[in-house]
Amino acid sequence: MRTIRGYSLISVTTAAVLAFATILPVHAQTAADAALNMANMLDGAGGGVSGDDLLSALEDAADAGQPMAMWQLGTMYENGEGVDRDPAKAFGYFSQIANQHADAAPKGVEADIVAQSFVKVGDYYKKGLPGAGIVADANRSHALLLHAATYFGDADAQYRVGLLYMNDAEMGVNPLQSARWFSLAARKGNCPAQAQLGNLLFNGLAGIEAQPVEGLMWLTVSHLRCAGTSDAAWVDDMLQHANANATPAQQAEALALAQSIAPQFAGF
Repeated sequence: MRTIRGYSLISVTTAAVLAFATILPVHAQTAADAALNMANMLDGAGGGVSGDDLLSALEDAADAGQPMAMWQLGTMYENGEGVDRDPAKAFGYFSQIANQHADAAPKGVEADIVAQSFVKVGDYYKKGLPGAGIVADANRSHALLLHAATYFGDADAQYRVGLLYMNDAEMGVNPLQSARWFSLAARKGNCPAQAQLGNLLFNGLAGIEAQPVEGLMWLTVSHLRCAGTSDAAWVDDMLQHANANATPAQQAEALALAQSIAPQFAGF
C-alpha cells in the first residue's frame, strides 16, 4: 500500500474521520458515518488509490461544495495528517464550510460538521492567524461560537459558551448563564458540561440555593462519561471535593439518581 508522507492511505482518511467522530455527541454521529463511507470509498476498500489520487479526489469534492471533503481536508492540514501541517489552509476549508452552509438544516446530516466548523473558525479568530491574515478578534470568535451553540444546538459549542460566562475577560462572569448553557450541553451527553453544571449546582449560584444531590448526580454521571478522556482528572477532582463535603445520605441519593435517571442524558 502506498503512503502519503509516511501514512497509509487508510490511516490518512480514517484518522481524520475518527478525529471528527470523537467530537460528536454520542447520539448524533450520522455525519461521522457519512464521512466514514467517504473514507472507505476513497481508500478503495483497502488499496488501489494513490496518495495523489486521494488528495485530488478530496480536493475535487471540496471544489464541488462537499462539506464532508472540506472538513476532512481541513482536519488533515490542521493536524498534519498525511500532508504538511498548514493552519492557513485548514482555516480556509473550515471557513468555507461555515460561509457556505451557515443556514444548513440544524438537524441535517451535515449539521455537525458545519457547527464544528464554526467552532474551529471561532478558535482561529480567538487566537489570530497571521499566516492567513486573520487578526485576533474576540467578538467575532464569540459570535461564531454562539451561532454553533444556538442555531445548530451543538453541545461542544454550548459547553464553550458556558465557559465564556465564567470568565470576566470573555462574556463576563454570569453563573446563571453558565448553568443554562452547561445544562443544554450536559443533557446531550457532554461530560465536561455535566461536571461544570454539577459543580455549580452543588455549590449554589447567586440567588439560587445549593442543590447538592442534583450536583453530585451530574458529577457522578460526568465521572463515568469522562473516564479515559483528557478531562477525567479535573472531573474526578470536582467529584472528590463534592463527596468530601456531602453527607452519606446525599451521596447515596445522588448515586441512585445517576444510575436511574441520568443515563438518558449520558449517552451510555
